[in-house]
Amino acid sequence: MISQKSKYALRALLILARESGNGPVLISDIARRGSIPKKYLEQILLALKNTGILTSRKGRGGGYSLGRAPSEISFADVLRLLDGPLAPVPCVSLTAHRKCDDCEDEETCEIRKVMWIVREQTARVLEGASLATALGTRGRAPKAAAAARTPRSRHAVIPSKRPAKRPAGKRTARR
Repeated sequence: MISQKSKYALRALLILARESGNGPVLISDIARRGSIPKKYLEQILLALKNTGILTSRKGRGGGYSLGRAPSEISFADVLRLLDGPLAPVPCVSLTAHRKCDDCEDEETCEIRKVMWIVREQTARVLEGASLATALGTRGRAPKAAAAARTPRSRHAVIPSKRPAKRPAGKRTARR
């Protein structure tokens, strides 16, 4: 699950992406439009600014704007910044790898093999989903999710590619 902080950040970034090219947006406007507590939003926007995802301008006509094009800001960038690694367990993290406390052998751990696939698929979808993708989908599943494939890794379990056999004599209608 993603944190409330990351949800607020994504909501704020999507507001800024919609306003991209129209100049900076006041923090009070972002807070109001996104239904985000202003004090909490200040902390979130500062973290995003410190990494270059956002820029800010002080004074009259000031506010926040995107530091990069909406197509260059992925959901993965935001989640990693605010929530940490995408991996569901530490032994499959690429950035914060450590052996699980109760693991006897990482190389033979069946749970790790499945979690590696989960991590790879999650990363692939979130890295392929940018602010531009989200704005362009309007409620439909992003193309990145549909295009996700099972990773071919030495840790991954590759499912059989053979289709399941249908019982003899039964036919199903194609839609």
